[in-house]
Amino acid sequence: MALSDEVNQLPAPTKAPGTDDDCSIVIRLSEDDPLFEQKQKLLQEKGFATCERVYFNSSTCCDWVYTIPDALLCRARIIHLNEIELYFGEINANPSGEIYSSRNELEALNFIISLIDSSSADCMHKTTTFLRDLRAATVSKIGELGEKDKAETRILENSCDKEKHLLQWAENNGVKSKLQIAYIEGAQRGALAVEDICVGEIALEIPVSVIISEDVVYESDMFHILEKIEGIAAETMLLLWSMRERHNCDSKYRKYFDTLPENFNTGLSFGVEAILALEGTLAFEELCHAKEHLRSQYDQMFPALCNSHPDVFPPEFYTWEQYLWACELWYSNSMTVMFTDGNLRTCLVPVAGFLNHSICPHILYYGKVDSRTNTLKFPLSRPCSAGEQCYLSYGCLSNCHLLTYYGFLPQGNNPYDVIPLDIGAAKEACSEEGNSSSDSTTHMVRGTWLSKNHGIFHYGLPTPLLDHLRKGHNHSLHTMTMANLENEMEVLETVKSIFATMDDGFGDLEDDWENPDWDLQLAIDLKNQQRQIVSSILTSCDKGIEMLKNEWRKCMVEDIRG
Repeated sequence: MALSDEVNQLPAPTKAPGTDDDCSIVIRLSEDDPLFEQKQKLLQEKGFATCERVYFNSSTCCDWVYTIPDALLCRARIIHLNEIELYFGEINANPSGEIYSSRNELEALNFIISLIDSSSADCMHKTTTFLRDLRAATVSKIGELGEKDKAETRILENSCDKEKHLLQWAENNGVKSKLQIAYIEGAQRGALAVEDICVGEIALEIPVSVIISEDVVYESDMFHILEKIEGIAAETMLLLWSMRERHNCDSKYRKYFDTLPENFNTGLSFGVEAILALEGTLAFEELCHAKEHLRSQYDQMFPALCNSHPDVFPPEFYTWEQYLWACELWYSNSMTVMFTDGNLRTCLVPVAGFLNHSICPHILYYGKVDSRTNTLKFPLSRPCSAGEQCYLSYGCLSNCHLLTYYGFLPQGNNPYDVIPLDIGAAKEACSEEGNSSSDSTTHMVRGTWLSKNHGIFHYGLPTPLLDHLRKGHNHSLHTMTMANLENEMEVLETVKSIFATMDDGFGDLEDDWENPDWDLQLAIDLKNQQRQIVSSILTSCDKGIEMLKNEWRKCMVEDIRG
């Protein structure tokens, strides 16, 4: 791909390319990116190309070291946007100094570090000092982000005997760790750094031999029975294996199973009162559907397997309660790992399961076995101080999903806590417009407090949703004409009607819950969060309509004056 002249927007080196001191950084959007077209469009609207080369040399002004990361960062952010961040990305309201999300910022900054490291190999000796300073400036930005989003960790108790025995077993089996397990307020257990760990350093390294994958089923006495069940998935086999293995005193993984709780307390264990409290939220439907699916799956296998093979599937190990326990274990603790053969497998990874989730995690990149060492490594994407809780990213997940399958709600504003919408009002109009981001009839909203633009024609609401509804009202121009302003008011009234109905569905706030159980408290907290999102949208619509009315009055006065 040809390089763009936009590279000239970056600070120019003091010597022309081609001297002995030359070095360059190429920043490129991969054409294999599934969101390539959307990102390419956003890059172009920002004045960037999909591939650019930045030249510099050792005689460049020292101040450039601190401006280069900013110049690259805007491009790197766009390259690492995910689907939700792209949907809510505000082109005109996101200057180079604004971040899309903590996750995106960490990915972008670590991407720049990888570009600097790869460039170091191609540069002359004189430029190595410059690159070292450039890298340090980027690492400093990562540290600043971490300090901004740093969560306070209150340790209730250091690890007990079971956790200590697990760590000793892990070490004996080749696990290398800079972490210790402790009981954390609000999170049961977590992993703390035992020393200062820098960006790029490995916090945890686990040999493949320690990982629990589908291979344990293939090597067991139940595989010849399970393989005859039509359509049974490897994950289901692992569930059944773990139900029995947790009771096996001679298990290779005895120390691991000993540390697992009797109850995982995810949404799947919610009682009736807690489930009913979720009515009107997205979690209510998701939770009911999940429990119905799991019960149906269980009934298809039991008691049939116990009756036909009681020696392999003892009835006392395969009750519905134990099946649900195993489901919660695998939902909340499993990881998808790519092995050296290129296959993805759902696994349990001892010790790594104690890493809790954060929207600004220390560990972003994991899940691929290193072919050189045959180990699974967990490198840091931001520094972690000794005694600080080390966090992992479980993914860009909504609060409803985290509650249902993990049993917690994240701290801070979750940018991925969205409410999906299926709007068909402007379906035909959208299909005629080509391939813009607003063509899809599946849209979403989130708390408008996350938006940087609450001005007219934006209102803190996502642009794709507004553009979709505008097409349904046969207008899309952002012009201050009376007709356009009237159509804008109709668009906001449409949004209001959708979310007023949703707000009514939440019901009245309950004030008579005293000392609610864990599940009811989680349900209350989630409903309040969803209510806040809906309330912010209704408030933004009201403020937007008022702005539009004011502009409409101005237009009418101007028309009267002629």
